[in-house]
Amino acid sequence: MSTEQLRALESELSEQYLAIKQQGLNLDLTRGKPGNEQLDLSNALLGDISEAARRDASLRNYGGLLGIPAARELFAPVLGTTVDETLVGGSSSLTLMYFAAHFAMHIGVDGPGSAWNTEGKIKFLAPVPGYDRHFSVCETLGIELIPVALLDDGPDMDEVERLLKADPLIKGIWCVPRFSNPTGHVYSEAVVKRFAGLGKIAGKNFRIFWDNAYALHAIDDNAPTLANLMDACRAEGTEDSVYLFGSTSKITFAGAGISFAGMSKRNLSNFSGNLGMTQIGPDKINQLRHVEFLKDLDTLNALMQKHAALLKPRFDAVLKGLESGLAGTGMGEWTQPRGGYFISFNTRPGLAAEVVSMAADAGVKLTPAGATYPYGKDPEDRNIRIAPSVPTVADITAATEVFVTCVKLATVRQQLAG
Repeated sequence: MSTEQLRALESELSEQYLAIKQQGLNLDLTRGKPGNEQLDLSNALLGDISEAARRDASLRNYGGLLGIPAARELFAPVLGTTVDETLVGGSSSLTLMYFAAHFAMHIGVDGPGSAWNTEGKIKFLAPVPGYDRHFSVCETLGIELIPVALLDDGPDMDEVERLLKADPLIKGIWCVPRFSNPTGHVYSEAVVKRFAGLGKIAGKNFRIFWDNAYALHAIDDNAPTLANLMDACRAEGTEDSVYLFGSTSKITFAGAGISFAGMSKRNLSNFSGNLGMTQIGPDKINQLRHVEFLKDLDTLNALMQKHAALLKPRFDAVLKGLESGLAGTGMGEWTQPRGGYFISFNTRPGLAAEVVSMAADAGVKLTPAGATYPYGKDPEDRNIRIAPSVPTVADITAATEVFVTCVKLATVRQQLAG
């Protein structure tokens, strides 16, 4: 466009933006949490389970650090582990991940002398864009984060392998392997196989933190599956190099679900020994509630299909709005996930923070720009995470229209200034 054309477009978009601000909108696309309709799908958890609890007094008493057997049997296949490699805990998988990192840093992953902090300045690889709470765990523990690009089929494994070979103080890598937060990408089978080999080239006591938070969260019947990492590790003899995590936070009640972790028997023995210093046992009554409600994998998958029916129209509303407003303009690019909870959007370099600020002034809250990068710093200031699970389809449509206007206006102003 010529300068005059850009000025005319800027004037038109400014009028649209001012009109939006005058509407007094209050829409929120920040955190990826289940909407009320999704939570209602699990209201049967609130039913009376007193008879089932009475049948086994141990459920109402101390003990059972690894979780009740029925829960371990139910969720082991979700992780891709065996029952004796599986622990079921409280409501938060993030708690298990923090404990795993904390124990490794200060106590050790494999007994005396294996604590990471005895070796020097410890580092973790962080595929980006990624999950801010993963990064916060490392930041809290004083672990340096090294960004690695997340590609369409998973992290840039050439770079991952190069870094691990060069630096034995890199002790871990964060992963959301199916429907990654925020891009929605699924790691390919080839990438999973390369992950299984990392234990052979990394420094001692290296661990993959495999947070399979969206293992069952497809919104498309033909969504890609994820290869079994533990099986791949068994083939390589690297079972001790991986910790797997998951939860029912986006399956049943986000604030009252259960978490689970999968590890080699050796790892689980060490981890549970340390975990036993923090608690005597998990909430086994809540685990029983979940087993009674979810029953088996077929019931669990049927529930997730109901979730998908609620989520897909919300994702479609965002994608339709982005396509109709921005396709072919060169003003942004976005993912089209087939599951998970997020859509990742990239502005032109240098505009993400401005777009988020403009949207907030117009009544649409978005996750802060930079949140998907370590230390909250996106070096190109491009990435914005969109979370459409909570608002109604009508509100998402309205919010996307605001977002598109902000992207256009910020881009045109940048062009005029440049």
